Amino acid sequence: MTLVLRTTDRPTEPKPMLPVLPAGTDPLLQLEYETQPPSGPGATRCLSHPRQLALRGIPVMCTACRARRDWLLINHGRNVWVCCRCSNQWLEPEISRADFDALIAIPDGTTYPSVEQGLAALGFDGAFAGTYLD
Repeated sequence: MTLVLRTTDRPTEPKPMLPVLPAGTDPLLQLEYETQPPSGPGATRCLSHPRQLALRGIPVMCTACRARRDWLLINHGRNVWVCCRCSNQWLEPEISRADFDALIAIPDGTTYPSVEQGLAALGFDGAFAGTYLD
């Protein structure tokens, strides 16, 4: 999986998230490891935030389409990005990983093979630019 959040010109390669079992290991144990949700420092997590988002009392607004709600928050390591439906995204230093963790109400979620496929499946790839989904 290559993380393609637009903050640098170079893609970053996250470390493998699941431990690799030696050859000849029990296939049921291997399946258990493969079906576990990603965790650890290399995991990328997304959280839908349909309401307005205010940082230090100032409402967040997309610079591309001027949207004021319906965000996707993406956490990778210590960083949190905000993504709009028009596919505009930016690194938001005001949101820490602790803030992101506090917003998560449901620990279970859908796991996508890559960030790009997750953005497309959740509708944050620009397909719904200019619309609010409730």
